[in-house]
Amino acid sequence: MKQIIEGRDSKSGLAFDLIVQLTILISLVSFSLETIPNLGEQTRQWLHRVEVITVSLFSIEYLLRVAVADKPKNYIFSFFGIVDLVAILPFFLSSAVDLRAVRIFRFLRLFRIFKLVRYSNAIRRLHRALIIAREEITLYFCVTGVLLYLAAVGVYYFENEVQPESFASVFHSLWWAVVTLTTVGYGDVYPITVGGRIFTFGVLLIGIGVVSVPAGLVASALSAAREIEDELAEDGVSVQATE
Repeated sequence: MKQIIEGRDSKSGLAFDLIVQLTILISLVSFSLETIPNLGEQTRQWLHRVEVITVSLFSIEYLLRVAVADKPKNYIFSFFGIVDLVAILPFFLSSAVDLRAVRIFRFLRLFRIFKLVRYSNAIRRLHRALIIAREEITLYFCVTGVLLYLAAVGVYYFENEVQPESFASVFHSLWWAVVTLTTVGYGDVYPITVGGRIFTFGVLLIGIGVVSVPAGLVASALSAAREIEDELAEDGVSVQATE
């Protein structure tokens, strides 16, 4: 049983993985269909039946994984254990609580998409890469936060007098800073003074570099993650076993 649940070397293990993946996709499609307005009562009933079936399968999978785990406690509090639990939690909460008062719980159903991570080598490699580059990524977000604040302060001093509604405070200016520093440029708020435009030009130049940094960090980390996988493969160690 453990080989079927946690392994993919056998036909039974592969079939189990495919069934779970198909269940995840059906669940996500069902969730999306529920958002269509003016659905008929019969359609809603069918979608509810699909929800009951998929949650039942997820619940069985969760209990089986707990049962076959070498250390059940480690699995329960692991990333995948928490995802598996959160994927089924909203359904059981809705049976005991009126979710119209706490609709945020319904969004927890979206955690089911993270269950697909377990079945994709590429996504697991990305997860490993983010772990490898976590310090650099943390530093990047810290520096970006400082740049956003400085950009908001700068445009506030240039534009506050001529556009008091759009740039009423540094906090109001943060929206402009985010849009400009990320080079999105919605055009809903923009400087009209000469100094503000010159300042914006400098922010845009910095933004080009800011946007490109994460791509380089992740690309480098992905290469390192691939090297780790190759080394594990040469040593005969399963990549999944190291997760």
